[in-house]
Amino acid sequence: MGDVQRAISDAIGTEIVRLTSLSGGCIASVYRAELADGTMVVAKSGSALQAGGLDVEAWMLGYLAEHSELPVPKVLHAEPGLLVMEHIESAGGVSDAGEARAAELFATLHSTTADRYGMERDTLIGPLVQPNAHTTSWCEFYAERRLRHFGRIALERGGIDAATMKLVERVCARIGGIIGKPGPPSLVHGDAWGGNVLCRDGEVVALIDPAIHYADAEVELAFMTLFGTFGEAFFARYHELRPIRPGFFEERKDLYLLYPLLVHAALFESGGGGGYGQRVRAIAKRFS
Repeated sequence: MGDVQRAISDAIGTEIVRLTSLSGGCIASVYRAELADGTMVVAKSGSALQAGGLDVEAWMLGYLAEHSELPVPKVLHAEPGLLVMEHIESAGGVSDAGEARAAELFATLHSTTADRYGMERDTLIGPLVQPNAHTTSWCEFYAERRLRHFGRIALERGGIDAATMKLVERVCARIGGIIGKPGPPSLVHGDAWGGNVLCRDGEVVALIDPAIHYADAEVELAFMTLFGTFGEAFFARYHELRPIRPGFFEERKDLYLLYPLLVHAALFESGGGGGYGQRVRAIAKRFS
């Protein structure tokens, strides 16, 4: 870790007295670094190829800091192979009161809107490029930039088979009839599973590893249900602030789960036959 320690020290102009490896880090190695004055920072390190552009992650964190009230770590240094951020103390999960407060944060985030879906640049979800070319049609955006894009990657990597991809294509062909009238282009964090939600004393203190873009906010709510990021207290408070359209939990939630399920099938099931790919097939068959 000597080279990493020197790189971090040179980047922020401060001596690093201790470097500790942390778990996680889908696109790079993650470290906690202690500075000479006792301050802690967090660093992600990897080659530009391995990291997929840690400067893109830094840009996304900066965008959220500038355009929302969502708490995110402050970026101290960024380049394609090295990202240094403030260290945020966290421990434990979120309480019901914390979920309600998180709902307020996400409701405010989703109230930040644009005139088109997408983003001014492509972003990342984990190590995968997330295409964000603008369009005024949410159905087109979700079908082309999410389902077909990540479906092809999952197919190429063996996360899904050709028969499942055909079902995904059928869903794309009739997606407008499933979604109906979408919500406006809302700013979303994009990867709000529990591992990216830092808590302390039952409250959410930071969101990390974003995959931002402007989308129908329901895609973010669906993502939260995939691994149980938040529960009833969150959705009840969110609904008070931004009413969730009828049919979301009964139908559209599963449609929107196809997106993260394809991402996970592509990343973690290259051998085929895994649970994510099976869930993609079951949902796509239902809607096709």
